[in-house]
Amino acid sequence: MNGLTLVGIAIVVLVLAYILYGRWLVKTWGIDPDARTPAVRLSDGQDYVPASRFTVFSHQFNSITGAGPVTGPIIAAMFGWLPAFLWLLIGGVFFGAVQDFTALYASVKNDGKSMGLLIEKYIGKTGRKLFLLFCWLFTLLVIAAFADILAGTFNGFTKDGGQNVPGAAAASISMIYIFAAMFFGIFMRAVKNGFVQFIAGAVLVVLILWAGIKYPLYCTAEEWRYVVFAYCFIASVMPMWLLKQPRDYLSVFLLLGMILGGALGIIIANPKIEMPMFAGWTVKNQPLFPILFITIACGAVSGFHSLVSSGTSSKSISNERDMLSVGYGAMLVETLLGVVALVIACAAASDGKLPAGTPFQIFGHAVGGFFTMFGLPAHISTCIIMMCVSALAMTTIDAVTRIGRMSLQEFFAPSEGEKNGVIVKFITNNYVATLITLALAYALCLAGYASIWPLFGASNQLLSALVLTALAVFLKVTGRKGFMLYIPMIFMFVVTMSALLISVYNIIMKLSGGNFVFMVDGLQLIIAAALMTLAVLVVTNCYKKLVKSK
Repeated sequence: MNGLTLVGIAIVVLVLAYILYGRWLVKTWGIDPDARTPAVRLSDGQDYVPASRFTVFSHQFNSITGAGPVTGPIIAAMFGWLPAFLWLLIGGVFFGAVQDFTALYASVKNDGKSMGLLIEKYIGKTGRKLFLLFCWLFTLLVIAAFADILAGTFNGFTKDGGQNVPGAAAASISMIYIFAAMFFGIFMRAVKNGFVQFIAGAVLVVLILWAGIKYPLYCTAEEWRYVVFAYCFIASVMPMWLLKQPRDYLSVFLLLGMILGGALGIIIANPKIEMPMFAGWTVKNQPLFPILFITIACGAVSGFHSLVSSGTSSKSISNERDMLSVGYGAMLVETLLGVVALVIACAAASDGKLPAGTPFQIFGHAVGGFFTMFGLPAHISTCIIMMCVSALAMTTIDAVTRIGRMSLQEFFAPSEGEKNGVIVKFITNNYVATLITLALAYALCLAGYASIWPLFGASNQLLSALVLTALAVFLKVTGRKGFMLYIPMIFMFVVTMSALLISVYNIIMKLSGGNFVFMVDGLQLIIAAALMTLAVLVVTNCYKKLVKSK
């Protein structure tokens, strides 16, 4: 099998899915292009900020993509390329894209409410509290995993003490990006012309890349960990228009360019897949079921996406017609990235084994090699790709910190008719809620992303099962067809509860083996147990409502 065939099949399937299935969902549920969206009606310059379709798409795509579609498929390739390829396409079309679009649709139809508040409206206060607590615990895992990945990527030194130029350059570019994004946010507020914004953004990206490569920053992984958490704090409390939206707008040039470069490289080189089609039902003591379905999250289905759709993107949609491309379309593009990453990694394999290194390094070196075919020097190509994959993680980690802060605030927020106490006011303060979230995430981060990833993947997919169940209730209560959500929600619940039980078992085995660290393994065990308990309670509440609602 060659890589070009797989990418070609994926493109055809995803395009047909958008045209046929995506538009069928729009027709089935109905949209009103003349309606005033929450972003327009409730515009406050902070969270509700109307934006163009491209700007919201950029935010959605950048926020949901993260490290997942690169990391997950490459790790899952150990089972063979076929299981990973099939799950990416089936999951992306019928699970992930449907979830993302439905969450965005439900939120836009309900004043831009987050999933927690939607659950309160359609299921009840108890369901809301349980779900928000689940979401908040989940965001701790996301922040911890992605912060550790970023710190390792930005590390300016190799294990033997030498300079890691690609990592240092990617770090420099990322830091310049932050300040350039704020400048560009002010520019976008002053200049409303979309074409001028596009050209200015493209030029600015080139300048940022040049400056970052020319002036790399050499710091250790531990130092970068502090910087990443400081950035998360700032991004969580700043207005959307000043940092998040312009940063996502600029990042989309890099990310789409990376996908295009990888796809063109596959077209030109037409690499042969060097991994087996199917490696077996159990590989490295890991069973294909359920590990495959939690390893590949982003690219197939990810519960985190629903938090972005309902937490931030829904508050920026200017017209309901934009929901299909933002909700359904962005997920399909992410699926394509997952397929490209899978093909590139499998083509770089030797004797059925992947190259040594992290998934980011495998992907970065391989795509960097493709870019040299266009005349770019190898070290520049590698720096650019490292920056691209870093941008994936940074645009997720700042969004998830904001969502974690909002989940904690909404959990403690009083219901209608209730009053805020002094303690509640203190905890729900933007700065305090952010600090609490980041402090616990930092404690988890010390375990390293390799230890956190299985638990993160399982809880992420479990969140998807909860969201799909809640959205099924929304569709039924509002008189819309929701049968297309039933199989995904049942399948994801069974898969993820099985995976969480495996994670808990492995952590307990560490305890019996004498290498148990409470602040790392103990915290993971507590969170895993809490997530499973909360999930059962949320599903029970949703199921009762789903059965009883007319």
